[in-house]
Amino acid sequence: MAARSGVSEATVSRVLNGKPGVSESTRSRVLTALDVLGYERPTKLRGERARLVGLVLPELQNPIFPAFAEALGSHLAQFGLTPVLCTQTAGGVQESDYVELLLEQQVAGVVFAGGNYSQADADHRHYDRLVNRKLPVVLINAAIDDLPFPRVVCDDASAMEQSMEHLLSLGHERIGLVLGPRDHVPSERKLAAAREVAAAAGHELDEELVVRSLYSLQSGQASAARLIERGATGIVCASDPLALGAVRAVRRARLATPDDVSVIGYDDSAFMAVSDPPLTTVRQPIEAMARAAVQFLMSQVDASIGPVDELLFEPELVVRRSTGPARSRPVTAKS
Repeated sequence: MAARSGVSEATVSRVLNGKPGVSESTRSRVLTALDVLGYERPTKLRGERARLVGLVLPELQNPIFPAFAEALGSHLAQFGLTPVLCTQTAGGVQESDYVELLLEQQVAGVVFAGGNYSQADADHRHYDRLVNRKLPVVLINAAIDDLPFPRVVCDDASAMEQSMEHLLSLGHERIGLVLGPRDHVPSERKLAAAREVAAAAGHELDEELVVRSLYSLQSGQASAARLIERGATGIVCASDPLALGAVRAVRRARLATPDDVSVIGYDDSAFMAVSDPPLTTVRQPIEAMARAAVQFLMSQVDASIGPVDELLFEPELVVRRSTGPARSRPVTAKS
């Protein structure tokens, strides 16, 4: 216990016996080690912290986030920990509010699966509270560089490379991208990879075919409609809901997927195999990433990982019926 929490046995004894002379951060670290390692607390300390871990998600409408929550909860249960699901809502409780709530509940750690950490221009001040409390924290997918938390990341560059190369192999040259905001780190990684793939194929990525979007089906439809007007024959989207919106935009233009416009999503979330048409998409290895995230959370107690480790996972392109050969002439919306 002492070695894992980085303090002396005498300090552990003082914490467990409720004696004074121990700083709040040291006391918190010892109690976290106690909870994470599965030891029973002394009776007088049992009410101070439930064996809880916060799971902070940006939304539940995208099926990928409930899938992550389920996988994370399963792996946390193996250590006797219970997840507390915190989901942001427009105009409602925000990420910073959840951080305050979780700190008040004396949770053993926090896992973020999407959030402010991935946007350079977002407010990051609430993360300082977690750093100051030395609370175990893990981020899922890419983050800004300034945050000292370990990250479990699906390789955005590889995802875009596989998508672009698939469309290029089908003869597509006018390839459009529907990405997140300009300050969104995963989207910027995808864009950089798209430029590299286009250059390697002897093309220059047309910046008119790069559209920024919110992560919703409606935004995907509006963004894809602009790309179709600009002559895109293939569209790569940064999420499955965006891709489903793109398929809808193709239909609204009185065109067909994939006969006129091919569409690729990202995540391989629930029901993409039975959409109309079944969606070609890039699969995140959710189970493996969740397992690694929980392992990262546990290993922070004994300081066995570096403060900014980033573990990359290879995604997999799943080819279904939303992609096909490019037409010999550019498509245009039918009147």
